[in-house]
Amino acid sequence: MASVTEAEPEGVARIVALDLARTAALAGMVIYHFTFDLALFGYVPPATAITGGWALFAKLVAGSFLFLAGVSLWLAHGRGMRWPAFWRRLGMVTGAAVLITAATYVAMPQSFIYFGILHSIAACSLIGLAFLRLPAPVTLAVAVAVFLLPQYVRFDALNAPWFWWTGLGTYWAPTLDYEPVFPWLAPFLAGLALARGLDLSGRLPRPRVPGPVARRLAWPGRHSLIIYLVHQPVLIAGLWLVTQAIR
Repeated sequence: MASVTEAEPEGVARIVALDLARTAALAGMVIYHFTFDLALFGYVPPATAITGGWALFAKLVAGSFLFLAGVSLWLAHGRGMRWPAFWRRLGMVTGAAVLITAATYVAMPQSFIYFGILHSIAACSLIGLAFLRLPAPVTLAVAVAVFLLPQYVRFDALNAPWFWWTGLGTYWAPTLDYEPVFPWLAPFLAGLALARGLDLSGRLPRPRVPGPVARRLAWPGRHSLIIYLVHQPVLIAGLWLVTQAIR
């Protein structure tokens, strides 16, 4: 999710810490969705995953994906745009987002995902292009403004479905996953600003060939999009089989 690049051959030098961070974000996502699915199958109370600490955990996981996507945008294009790679990645993320929308509409039309995490990453990636050449403090200031704005400014005029991506309306339809541009552009810009600041100051970790243990731990982070797409069908199928077996 946070990284939607083509798989690289084993042994290619990478920033291992970033791959490990993506793996950690994926682990958080799987833990949260497993809890959500337990509620779906009746093993825990229905509201478990959407209230209290679990609701906060979900926001932290989503924010980490967007933060890492902002870091990735700078690492990939901060020193110079590679347009073919950018459009390829954007096409993959957008295509996956459309697939998620279609699949959830068929499965749960009353709460299908119309602007979830992948939609948000795609939109933020486009918006982020405008910040690649801005000083990191400016980008951070905009990130703070984006985060705070929905708490103070909302418009009835943005309640129409084609404006739900903004997050600035006073109403939006129920959905399983909703990360609109306001406020979710904020962690993306924060990640971009941090990566730019560290890189230009010479403090960004350098790419290196990981050792065998780090390579195994980082593997999920290198293939995050496919893991995002398949983990829920696998979890749901597994729980369905367990449910059938114990009945």
